[in-house]
Order: sequence, then C-alpha cells, then structure tokens
Amino acid sequence: MRTKLPTTLTGTRAGTTLALFGVVLFVASLLVGAALAPSVGGADDGETRRTLVGSQGGGPGLHEAGSVYLLDGREIQWRAGETDSYFDVTMLDNGSVMTGFMNSGYEDCGPYESPCTHTGFRIIEPNADSGAAPEIVYEYSFPVRTRANSEVHDVERLGSGGFLVTDMEYERIFIVENGTITWQWNASSRYDAPADPTRTDWLHINDVDVISEDRYLVSIRNAHQLVIVERGEGVVEVINADDDPTDDESPDPKGDPTVLRQQHNPQWLGNGTVLVADSHNDRIVELRRNETGVWNVAWAVDSAEGVPFSWPRDADRLPNGNTLITDSLNKRVVEVNATGATAWSYATPHVPYEAERLPAGETVGGVAYADGGEATVGEHQDIPVLSFLLLLLQTGLQTPFWFTEAHVAVTLVSLGCVLGGGGIVLHGRLRG
Repeated sequence: MRTKLPTTLTGTRAGTTLALFGVVLFVASLLVGAALAPSVGGADDGETRRTLVGSQGGGPGLHEAGSVYLLDGREIQWRAGETDSYFDVTMLDNGSVMTGFMNSGYEDCGPYESPCTHTGFRIIEPNADSGAAPEIVYEYSFPVRTRANSEVHDVERLGSGGFLVTDMEYERIFIVENGTITWQWNASSRYDAPADPTRTDWLHINDVDVISEDRYLVSIRNAHQLVIVERGEGVVEVINADDDPTDDESPDPKGDPTVLRQQHNPQWLGNGTVLVADSHNDRIVELRRNETGVWNVAWAVDSAEGVPFSWPRDADRLPNGNTLITDSLNKRVVEVNATGATAWSYATPHVPYEAERLPAGETVGGVAYADGGEATVGEHQDIPVLSFLLLLLQTGLQTPFWFTEAHVAVTLVSLGCVLGGGGIVLHGRLRG
C-alpha cells in the first residue's frame, strides 16, 4: 500500500527544488561565462609605450580608490592615489600631471554642511626620478552639494597661464587665473536651466578642448551634443543638432541619441571631423560634417579583443594612426587600428576614466579614418532593460567584463526561482 505524502510536505520539496535550481542555474552561468571568456589586456606588438591613466576608482558609484598612474609598457612606474576619484589627465611640459578630481572630507564647505565634497583640479609632481612619493603641488577646488554628477571632469592649461575648466555643479566652463575666475560660459545661455542646477544632473558638461584661439569644443553629455563655444560669441556650431531646426532653437534642444548618446572626451581631428567616445551607445565614432552642415557617423568601432565595449569614455587618435580607447566598465585600455584590430591592451585594476599616450598626449588634429573610406566596424546592439540593469551592476559591483546581458537575464530567472521556491516553502510551513 502506497502512503500519500501530505500536501504541505510535497509543496515544501517542490519549493526547495525550485530554489536549488535557481542557485545552480546562477552558479553554472558564472562558471560557463568565466570559462569561455576571451583573454583581454594582454595584446602587445612589442613596441615601447608610455601611457598615463586617470582612474575614477571602484566601490559603489565609483567613488573609492581613485588614482593617477603612469604605465611603462604594462608596469606601473608611479602612482598617486588616496583620493575618491580622478578623471581627465594631462602631462605638462615640465613632467607634472594636471588632472580633474573629486574628494570628500573637506571642512571649507561654503553653503553646504561640513564635512563636504570638493571638486576641481590638481597638479601632481610624480617625483619619479627621486624615488619619493608623488605629491600634490597645486590644487584649485570648491565645495559641491553631492559626490555624484557634480565633478570637474576636465581641465586644460592655456598659453596665458590660466586653466580652462568644466563644471557640472553650475553647468559651465570657466577660466581661472591665480585662483580667480576671469571668464565663463554658462550653459543656461543656450539650454533651459532648472531652478537650481546643483540639485539635479542637468547637462553633465564633462569635457572641454581648446581647438583654436578663443574657440572651445564642449561636451554637453545629457543633451547628446557637442558645441563649439567662441569667446564673445557663445555657441557658434552644434554637433548632432536636433533634426528639427525649430526644436533646436527651443530652450532645451537635444541631439539624436542614435548618433551620440551621453558621450565623453571628443577629440577635434580637423577638416570637419571629430572623434568621440559614444559612451552609452558603447562604441567609438568618427563624425564628419557633410556639405549641408549635418554631422554623420563616418566610422565606428564597438569591440576589441572579441569583447564589446562597455561605457567607453575616451578615444584619442595617436600619431601612429591608431586609436587609444579607455573602455571603462570592462576595466581596460586598448589600442586599435582603423580595421578594429587590437595592437595593445592593458587590464586596469579599477575603472579608468581617461588615458593619454605619451609624449604627445591628446592632440588637436589627427589622422581621420573617414578620409580613407573605412567602413563601420561591428554591429553590437544593446538589449533594452537588460543593458540598463547591467550598467547598474557594473558601476555598483564592478562585475567582470564577461558578465553580459545574458548573465543579467539568467540572474533574474535564478532570483525568481529562489524567491518563488522560498515562497512555496514558507507558505507550506505556515499552513502546516
């Protein structure tokens, strides 16, 4: 005679099985992903390279372990750290390094409660020849309301001795000389400003380059646009202007996100061509101005070493014709040629923001791939919702580069199994 198990016991076993299946599915997906992951960060063609890296860091929100370091090949020659985040880096003629930064713990807080966060720029003396630790020899900074989306990401040294600075707190670019702001352009002169820009991530101005005397190329990240600002004139050209001219003349114009989407660190190549890290489209693009003044994608690359880019935030066209790319969430710096083939790569210890190849650094003007008629390389497409969740996991947990949208989907299924199974078990026990 067969004994029939109680319904509650059957349900408990089913729930336990379902939960265990979810755990096994999740673990298996991680093991398979790690086992099948391509090798990154090891490409090298034997040439001698020196690369300066600004590292935003790690931890939640990428606000820990920021550093600046110099790579001689793959060896770190010197490193300056102990700061929440560093961003754009430039080696000056005297060997010092100029960099944007953000750090907490300041007592001088102006309108904000102490202690607070400061952002601004620093000049660091590496002291590499003496063997002493790098030291901060100059700092210009000011208090901001929050650690997130209020940073100074870029600073440029001017021939006059002043510094040209981006500012997300008040959404402007400004020139500071001897600690005093002598000129500024406010984005509110073109874009419709909120009542208090310090309380929202409004435009996220993240880069400025001097492209000619009194003309500056500015990245307006959240508007998906680059603008050329001329002193005394304001905005004289828009790259990725709205398709509808009447909309572009509205107080809050935005560009086409299929052309640029929350970009970083454009480089002016000249002759109506600009190289841009098209960050939230996960690619690097060359934009070319056509005969009618419209900017279109003339060349693009979206992967290297068999791995799609994830939030790349810098691309520099090098004197040798290759492109140096900072692939932030994959935690690597990689150099590719016009066909997308990798010439050199380096796996970074934390999330990098920007890299410069020495001695030239980022130049104004450079080889344009569009001139050679190179076709678009790669066709990687994000999956809505899953790509957003992946971005959150990458910035919050610094998941490995091989953790993809497929792993996010498996994680959701696994989580559903665990929660569902746990619910069945709990329900059975309550009934029993």
